[in-house]
Amino acid sequence: MQLFVLVLNKTELMEDILHKMALAGIKGATVLESTGMARLLKDVDDMPFFSGLRSMLNMDRAQSNTIFVVLEDSQVETARTIVNVVTGGLNKPDTGIMFAIPTLFVEGLNKK
Repeated sequence: MQLFVLVLNKTELMEDILHKMALAGIKGATVLESTGMARLLKDVDDMPFFSGLRSMLNMDRAQSNTIFVVLEDSQVETARTIVNVVTGGLNKPDTGIMFAIPTLFVEGLNKK
């Protein structure tokens, strides 16, 4: 099993992603509102890396959404495909980031 994480900057796409995941049998996701580091730093212009990052980001948007969901290994590629189809690809600026990490154990997950 793997923990799949998506930080989605284009929050208007969240519902479509979750709907398509549910249709694909991916359930039990947790969604949190989140804010990126570059948006929180007040002195970002004094740090060259972050000032460059600011020019690439839409600094007016304060929120992102972060999805956490524990998936069977076989579901990870399905989740990735859904995210890329709905967003048009995370390689577009200020879209988001996703990753998965292996889980050592999972308790409390109902597989009904």
